[in-house]
Amino acid sequence: MIKLANAPCSWGVLEFDLEGKVAPYGQVLEEMRATGYQGTELGDWGFLPTQPNHLSQNLSKYELDLLGAFVPVNLKDSNTHLKGLAYALKVAGLMYYAGYENAKIVLADDNGAVEARVKNAGNITSAMGLDPNAWEIFAEGANQIAYAVKEAYGLQTVFHHHCAGYVETPDEIHKLLEYTDKQLVGLCLDTGHYSYGGGNPIEALTQYRDRIWHIHLKDFDTKVAEKARLNQWDYFTSVQNGIFCELGKGAVDFNRFIDELKVHDYSGWAVVEQDVLPGMGNPKQCAQSNREYLKGLGL
Repeated sequence: MIKLANAPCSWGVLEFDLEGKVAPYGQVLEEMRATGYQGTELGDWGFLPTQPNHLSQNLSKYELDLLGAFVPVNLKDSNTHLKGLAYALKVAGLMYYAGYENAKIVLADDNGAVEARVKNAGNITSAMGLDPNAWEIFAEGANQIAYAVKEAYGLQTVFHHHCAGYVETPDEIHKLLEYTDKQLVGLCLDTGHYSYGGGNPIEALTQYRDRIWHIHLKDFDTKVAEKARLNQWDYFTSVQNGIFCELGKGAVDFNRFIDELKVHDYSGWAVVEQDVLPGMGNPKQCAQSNREYLKGLGL
């Protein structure tokens, strides 16, 4: 059974240090529930309450489950691995002690931190990527975090590929999965980021069936992508201009994608994400439109 959630990033709650005001968490949770979703991810640390009892009380108030938390870490630098590990354990502990023992750590690179990757999101060449030694370091950090989280709390870890980070293109995602322990690190397949990075998410779903433990449903507007290339927009400018559009209005074939999910007997959370910058657009209206679209596809 596929369960539908949304995430605070659809309301502009992002891990980046950006200007703009976002709605308070009570409003975001109320709007998620009102538009028909069953769960949420944690969002950036400090957006939702960071005391376990307070967190569970607030989520219960809006009848929402907590299914995971996005944890960005600079995995390329071995000197930052321990800091990233401590952060992942802090987040995992919060979810575990709040009673969400099936939640996942959604591990990612420290996206947005490397200028070349930010400027060239959607147009990454192999020369901008990691060399074999760097991949070893990157994967070692991911494996260590996943192992520690599993040992301490029994929580699974999935890796979220992401534009403006070191794991963006299909080739980079493939390398990440080759270098990491398949028993410890699953894949969070994000349909929008996979498309933005130059791939077909339906092909990824088939290719990495056994490693996909978590799904993000996000659309991708090719017209905005073309404008981004012509105008040399960076990642954040592309997001500001709506590269992640409402579901069904972009290039992702969600009808086929959802059919494939069912064929592969995927039975977990599918998280609707329409990344916007703080204060951008009308998140509740978009969440409602996205929910209605998925209802039309049988979810």
